[in-house]
Amino acid sequence: MLMNSDSLRSRSLAARDGNQARQVPRLGRLDEADGLGAPARSIDMLAPTVRITPARAVTRRGMEWRGMGAEFVQATSHDRVEYSFRSPMHLLAAYEHGVRREGESYVEGLPRSTLRAVANKLTFAPAGHEYREWHDPRALTGVTYFYLDPAELHAEFDEDAAELAPRLFFEDPTIWSTAAKLKQAIQSPRTENRLYVEALGVVLVHELMRLNRGEPRGQVEIRGGLAAWQQRVVTTYVEEHLPEQIPLATLAQLARLSTYYFCRAFKQSFGVPPHRYHNQRRIEQAKILLAGRKHSVTEVGLTLGFSETSSFTATFRKITGQTPSGYWRNLG
Repeated sequence: MLMNSDSLRSRSLAARDGNQARQVPRLGRLDEADGLGAPARSIDMLAPTVRITPARAVTRRGMEWRGMGAEFVQATSHDRVEYSFRSPMHLLAAYEHGVRREGESYVEGLPRSTLRAVANKLTFAPAGHEYREWHDPRALTGVTYFYLDPAELHAEFDEDAAELAPRLFFEDPTIWSTAAKLKQAIQSPRTENRLYVEALGVVLVHELMRLNRGEPRGQVEIRGGLAAWQQRVVTTYVEEHLPEQIPLATLAQLARLSTYYFCRAFKQSFGVPPHRYHNQRRIEQAKILLAGRKHSVTEVGLTLGFSETSSFTATFRKITGQTPSGYWRNLG
């Protein structure tokens, strides 16, 4: 399950880059947390993260999940900062704020840019392309880096996800909105879960591919929901694993679809995304257990996979409009 924002700590390990020692952040993995709000072990990402010099000039924290990772980087001083990256991973940078007195940004294959106001801009460096920039900041820069594994993307989509074009300081409201939702979901896990994070990651990739094809938003049509057998096998699996955090990929595999098309088909069939359906079923089971009056609110929450009463209460109230205790009292 997801970690709360306080537990998203970055550690670092000494690594060698040529003859120069540097620090590579270590990010937590979604599936290594014990539950909502529980800390996760810190591990290496599947690929190097953006190199930042000097390292002391920023704070970094993040996490990774299947085929993707996200890292939040915040400048903490007005000293000159340099950023660089070249990897088999795709890199998407979403600049939340920042103004530089001087600076230069570069993505291999594109002209250099000296744009000063970078807030609300996006930069995309495809796998193997060099990304490099430096900032002499007037207003401190805050950026979210998304790392995307081309091998995973190719397996999920029917087209070659590796052939994506580089882009420097572009704007796309849909991509920006999805990236912002993804960051918020990771930072506020008490109201979200792993399925939601994975689904947002899939949507983010799809929107990048849409942009690459030059299609306007909404051009791709939904071609129907899940077949009866797909609905049956997926809902049965959810019912049998209610207390668990079910990976989106697991449900997609059961339906024999890519995660992207599964999410769209599932929502068309059930009217809600998979993560919301899962939570709704957990709360319906919680109602049954509360009505039996054999277990406390805390015990019911633990039985259904909530590691903290507060997270159980928040989810219960979001779905039913009342707290578990209030629901129990109203039963009479």
